[in-house]
Amino acid sequence: MAIENRRRVLAMRLPPAEQTLRGSLLERYVVCGKPDCKCARGERHGPSWYLTTTLGPGRTTGAVVPEEQFQQVRLWVENFQRMKRDLESISAINRELLRRARQGSSKKSKNKKR
Repeated sequence: MAIENRRRVLAMRLPPAEQTLRGSLLERYVVCGKPDCKCARGERHGPSWYLTTTLGPGRTTGAVVPEEQFQQVRLWVENFQRMKRDLESISAINRELLRRARQGSSKKSKNKKR
């Protein structure tokens, strides 16, 4: 079936779970507060990258991402987003397969009654 092939393709392209990270990367520009600094004239320092993650209702955590880890963290965040999207698609396919199976079994039981 085409729908089962679609599910198989989605499952095969899932990224490795150990290479995922839930969160958002934010690009930040900051002011240091020194009166003679360029940032006092409007030229902020940056960009720097900040990882923020929601832990629960009203609870968020965050950390600065060192420049040398930025590419890896960005890949992990993208992998998490892709994995979440693809798992939702697989789940939708499985619901559809269950629906079809229920329809098929109810048609068979109706035919037996005749």
